[in-house]
Amino acid sequence: MANIFAKKPLAQLLGEANSSGHGTLKRTLGAANLVALGVGAIIGAGLFVRTAAAAAQASGPGVTLAFIVAAIGCAFAGLCYAEFAAMIPIAGSAYTYAYTTMGEFVAWVIGWALIMEYALGAATVSIAWSEYLNKLLQVFGTSIPYSLSHSPWDEGGGGIINLPALFIVIMLSLLLIKGTQESAMFNSIIVVVKVAIVLVFIAVGWQFIDPANHTPYLIPENAEPVKNAAGKVVREYTAWNKHGWGGILGGAAIVFFAFIGFDAVSTAAQEAKNPKRDMPIGILGSLAVCTVLYILFGHVLTGVANWREFADPAKGGEASVAYAIKEHMPGFEWLSTAVTVAILAGFSSVILVMLMGQSRVFFSMANDGLMPKAFSELHPKYQTPYKSNLALLVFVGLFAGFVPGSLAGDLTSFGTLLAFVLVSIGVWLMRRSNPEQPRPFRSPLSSARFPLVPFLGAAICLLMIMALDANTLKLAVGWMLLGFLVYFIYGKRNSKLQQGIVVMPSEMDKVVVHE
Repeated sequence: MANIFAKKPLAQLLGEANSSGHGTLKRTLGAANLVALGVGAIIGAGLFVRTAAAAAQASGPGVTLAFIVAAIGCAFAGLCYAEFAAMIPIAGSAYTYAYTTMGEFVAWVIGWALIMEYALGAATVSIAWSEYLNKLLQVFGTSIPYSLSHSPWDEGGGGIINLPALFIVIMLSLLLIKGTQESAMFNSIIVVVKVAIVLVFIAVGWQFIDPANHTPYLIPENAEPVKNAAGKVVREYTAWNKHGWGGILGGAAIVFFAFIGFDAVSTAAQEAKNPKRDMPIGILGSLAVCTVLYILFGHVLTGVANWREFADPAKGGEASVAYAIKEHMPGFEWLSTAVTVAILAGFSSVILVMLMGQSRVFFSMANDGLMPKAFSELHPKYQTPYKSNLALLVFVGLFAGFVPGSLAGDLTSFGTLLAFVLVSIGVWLMRRSNPEQPRPFRSPLSSARFPLVPFLGAAICLLMIMALDANTLKLAVGWMLLGFLVYFIYGKRNSKLQQGIVVMPSEMDKVVVHE
């Protein structure tokens, strides 16, 4: 019987990382491109949508503390990602790291979970993109009909297909096929625009903060349920993760979606010019920039408007920032339109990086035989995994067009947290199995005997998984069980490692060919 926990030799991975020529990805990205990729992926739906959601559902004004808890978990995981990405600069991210530290089956599990992070993440953000496109069109007196901009299973009912969400997925997939450098340039321009608008909102909104809105700072245990205009209860705070310090952890699990992105930088390792130096800068730099912006943004938003107002669906979610500006910042209505433009542009860059990350994970899995060979075939002219991008266009497009955004968003958080847990453990395992391997970047306090950073990264992320909604966890378990079936039916049978095929750098062009 084949060993499903067989590990991919580190020497083989390093050989693939250093290979060049036909069948390999082009190295075109510098440190600034990588930081911009991270910021581009991080600042998006999470900041503009999940901040108000976390405040209303679990954390109240303490959403700033929820951001800090989530950021700490991300920082520990980020240090582990940075060590791996500098040591093994190859596409595939957490999947690749798990393959050489924990074996093929765990690598498959993490690769399957990453579909929830990147593919469903792109779908979630494209749905939010559709919402904001309509808000922008309404400024000019028009809009896309409800039935053509909502899923058939949206709570409001009456939806047929979300055409704008499908449109943006198609356009960005085609851009990715054109080339990584062009995509990175497009992303960098968008990052400058949306960060500028976030800074303007923080600077202007600071003048309108009402200290009373920050008292009490945590939701009390006996908080009254929130009712909508019709008198129906829309939010209760009796569960352990809906008030007090438990609510901070619950809020951290909600806003964690806002931090997804810095790890996507690691999927571009094989396209970085100097990965040993630039990967840690890209991963940790983008995380640091966004954490500061998030805390300031959360402080201003919950200071301008009371957190209980966001519990009403008409005032929270996608509408939260525009609502706060319109109702509590008189004279700055123009800022609401500017924020909508920034959000629309920001969402575009998030979708772009998520689609890029997913295609690179598929690229690595296909090279190993765990996915169909087509996913690793590169375009003869652009040297991008175009068949992988086209497959994602269909898969993500279907989710974007027909699945409600809230469901996809929570599943995305589960996939990411699971990846973070396994990458954190992987650093400790690699320190034990390959202590002499050169490490251009070393995660602090991560020795084989005293793995504090990996342990804390794994522990905090596990706690946030436990704090997710029960229905989300059931769906996630169902998705993972489906992944087990796919592995044993297809992946295990076609695995090059199981078949004893070792791919050396000089043979890379024979493995990935365009037919």
